[in-house]
Amino acid sequence: MLLYNTLTKQKEEFRPISSNEVLMYTCGPTVYDYAHIGNFRSYIVTDFLRRTLEYLGYKVIQVKNITDVGHLTQDDIDEGADKIEEKAKKEKLSPKDIAKHYEDAFRSDEKTLNIEPAEFYPRATENIPEMIEAVKTLIDKEFAYENDGAVFFDVTKFKDYGKLSGNTLEKLETGSRIKPDPRKKNPFDFYLWRPAEKDHLMQWDSPWGKGYPGWHIECSVMSRKFLGVDTLDIHTGGEDNIFPHHENEIAQSENLTGKPFANFWFHPRHLLVDGEKMAKSKGNFYILKNILDKGYGASVFRLLVFSTHYRSPLDFSWKALDQAKANLETIVFFLDRLREDIHETEKETMNSKILTTKTNFLEFIKNDLDAPNALSVVLEFIEKVNNLIDEGKISKNDAVKIEDFIMDINQIIGIDLKRIIKRTNNSPEDIKKLAEERYKLKEQKKYNEADKIRDKIEAKGYNIMDTSTRKTENIKPYRIYPNNPTGPFGPND
Repeated sequence: MLLYNTLTKQKEEFRPISSNEVLMYTCGPTVYDYAHIGNFRSYIVTDFLRRTLEYLGYKVIQVKNITDVGHLTQDDIDEGADKIEEKAKKEKLSPKDIAKHYEDAFRSDEKTLNIEPAEFYPRATENIPEMIEAVKTLIDKEFAYENDGAVFFDVTKFKDYGKLSGNTLEKLETGSRIKPDPRKKNPFDFYLWRPAEKDHLMQWDSPWGKGYPGWHIECSVMSRKFLGVDTLDIHTGGEDNIFPHHENEIAQSENLTGKPFANFWFHPRHLLVDGEKMAKSKGNFYILKNILDKGYGASVFRLLVFSTHYRSPLDFSWKALDQAKANLETIVFFLDRLREDIHETEKETMNSKILTTKTNFLEFIKNDLDAPNALSVVLEFIEKVNNLIDEGKISKNDAVKIEDFIMDINQIIGIDLKRIIKRTNNSPEDIKKLAEERYKLKEQKKYNEADKIRDKIEAKGYNIMDTSTRKTENIKPYRIYPNNPTGPFGPND
């Protein structure tokens, strides 16, 4: 499998350190607010990566941390207020209550989006002693220093600083507008430990006084603790994490252990809204609930993410979501046709076509997760098979093989097709009779009466989707599905 490595700025053949096991660390949420759809674009793409690796036979062990202390409001310059602390004071709740609420919401959204759970979700606040030990070690090795209760990493001691982001010290100094902190030796030294004000809601005892850890040290410590190694196979996160967060992780980790921190760095690009960066001030800021409230299912958003290459910005719009819904409808109703519209025939053998399509799909996926081209291969295959179904050239044996093929590659796409299909094929007998009655009225061109039947069906909680004209007696010209704003692809898909 070829994978783009942010560290080397090129696609490389992925080879894990262990022959059959992949150790992956994913920067998880800072639980002070709901994760937005841009965050989830990154997590879904990482899920595609995990599912692909598992499909190729690897065992993936993933850590996804929960940041519940240390992430500051001005994270680009490592200054400002702690985000959890600030939200807790605003809501007049404890930091623990804030963190639990938004962590639970995040985990619930992950489940709704069918993201495979990580093996570990360590919380920063539960690993403070290990962070203190790591900071002590960096001080002992003279890569860090303490001043007035604060501990900073000395970036001048790491000659490779900037190798991930390109932000070398020379470049940073040229464009710097950072107000010098008198406690720092260098303007770009970053916190490993911050002293806490007396009224700070989160603080722990340390050799340097009461305080709390910096954001970056959390990931270095928890990745080593829970994966049990100094060098990771893959470290993932959104592109906004590249600098300073991941750059600083590398600096402290590699000086802590003397070994490379991660062999591959994987960064999906931003999600835009109608070509602009998502922002609450612009009114274009969306969380998953906003999509569900509009009547779109989580599977629709998941397929939208699959439709754009992860190293390209994803431009979110309701029109784009409609197209993803149409693609999902194509897949689901195709599977429905394989069960409903086939009669015995041996006119066509699909083995070679299935094998060719699967090979092409996997070739695209293994080439740096080229999901949009992989999806195009599947949709083109569906179109061709639909034509063969119309012509009565697909046997029941072939239909079973085709469905097995779609379900097989769906292990990578990760849509809960079985549940959606169950909803579309679970219509009561009285609804089926009404649907057939309506169809006969349409054949007789009694359209007003047919519309009245449609109203009855909708009143009972179901909708009718007309498909194509009936070319053989075995082909249904309509489909029945539960009634919600987007058919069977709504919030409960």
